[in-house]
Amino acid sequence: MSKTEQPDDSEKEIVAVTKHGQATIPKRFREKLGIEAPGKVLFRETEDGEVIVEQVRSPSEMRGFAARSEASTDRPASDILREKREQDREEREAQFSTGK
Repeated sequence: MSKTEQPDDSEKEIVAVTKHGQATIPKRFREKLGIEAPGKVLFRETEDGEVIVEQVRSPSEMRGFAARSEASTDRPASDILREKREQDREEREAQFSTGK
């Protein structure tokens, strides 16, 4: 990369995009984000138009993640769904009984 292609800001780097839309993520950014090749990344646009690149974990890295999560539950999904349906039904009945 020539000196004119390197912006002054050390957190930026210009890369070429091929005719197929491919670009190489610079090594320092791959290392910083923990991106291994081959791998996948997620491009996400924020509400203010900023584009963010995030690492996508492999299925093997995610194995057991739910079990380690503080949000995990020992309740079967069918019980949670049943409760949610009953709550929704009660809210509909209350709505129709008040005439809203």
